[in-house]
Amino acid sequence: MPTPNISESEWIVMEQLWEHSPQTAGEIARALKRPTGWAENTVRTLITRLAEKGAIRVANEDGPKQFEPAVERDACVRAESASFLGRVFRGSAQPLLLHFAENTKLTPEEVRELKRLLDRSLKK
Repeated sequence: MPTPNISESEWIVMEQLWEHSPQTAGEIARALKRPTGWAENTVRTLITRLAEKGAIRVANEDGPKQFEPAVERDACVRAESASFLGRVFRGSAQPLLLHFAENTKLTPEEVRELKRLLDRSLKK
């Protein structure tokens, strides 16, 4: 099954579930109330959308419905990254890397790590 396309708001719900699962809709809503200001109905709508997309599933058969991710965070990050690369940089990694190198303040450690990854990529 392909990785579902997750909106920015849905991503916030997914982050909550990736960090703490399973949870009921009420538990998710309470956890997200302060950072987002969302009403419980808003969270329930997002949960319904995520379930329809196959991003989350019901974790239990008995008692209050608890939800858990049906997709791994890493798979969603890869899909989102590929989508972003395609939309913004026409699928080419070079302009993306140049943009970030020129417009982001990288620490010396981050530069070393980036160099290490690029060197490893050359060896493949």
